[in-house]
Amino acid sequence: MDLAGFDLNLLRVFAAVMRERSVSRAGEQIGMSQPAVSAALNRLRHALDDQLFVRQGHEMRPTPRAEDLEGPVLAALEQLETALLGRRGFDPARAERTFTLLGSDYVSLLLMPALARRMIEAAPGVRLRCLDSGRADVARMLQEDAADLVLEGPTDLPDWAGRASLFQEPFAVIAREELRSPQAPAFGARPVFPLDRFCELPHALRTIEGGMTGATDAALAQIGRRRRVVLALAHFYAVLLAVAEGGLIAMVPQAFAEAFAPSLRLAVYAPPLDIPPTDVSLYWHSRHERNPAHQWLRAEVLRLARRPRP
Repeated sequence: MDLAGFDLNLLRVFAAVMRERSVSRAGEQIGMSQPAVSAALNRLRHALDDQLFVRQGHEMRPTPRAEDLEGPVLAALEQLETALLGRRGFDPARAERTFTLLGSDYVSLLLMPALARRMIEAAPGVRLRCLDSGRADVARMLQEDAADLVLEGPTDLPDWAGRASLFQEPFAVIAREELRSPQAPAFGARPVFPLDRFCELPHALRTIEGGMTGATDAALAQIGRRRRVVLALAHFYAVLLAVAEGGLIAMVPQAFAEAFAPSLRLAVYAPPLDIPPTDVSLYWHSRHERNPAHQWLRAEVLRLARRPRP
């Protein structure tokens, strides 16, 4: 291959297709039409003498050669971007790019609206995507730049992952308003849900893995009690809706409960036992540590996430 005549822009196309697994979505990411991306990809295939991507259904799957190139190419592009932006920094008002965040519906509903408003005010050319963490392979998505930032609870990631603590989120019990017990003992401004009633009523549970137990069950076991989980759902808001239908109760993040309890006519209680709060953190690939654009986005997320909790 003649490096002297090689078009480095082809590497941007390679990185976008590798990240998106789609020619059309890659074009949207880097501001190119689908035919232009296809043409660039064909030029790169010819230069490297490899198919690089093979269509399987609706997805472009990388060949072994493309997988070998992924790490070095992404690292080189990151170093180049950092070097070029280093002197003048990152100007959000003039930037045109897309950032991808990974998180639960908790993140989508409580953080993304404020972050979107901030982008409109300070960075009108920046677009945001928030993907559902669900069963996502967080490490792979960060490694492949399929996600710029991940907002999640404790997550086991390789040593190359950067991390910053966002906040600790306590849990609350939610139930239909008619289940409110006037005999419930006071706990500051919020009543405590009676333990016997807590164990008696059926529960809804938010779970990624589909299991029917969680941290609440472990805490109950320590005091010799059990609860009845009858419904497992993948999203917090689905849990709230199930409780609003009646008959069920649930343990959910306190801020999430307080944000939607009025519209769903739910009562919010303090738990009848000690449940440790969830540590929510921000994760990213350390190759972006000094990238001005990523530094700016991380600072914005940290500022918004660390606002006083409701």
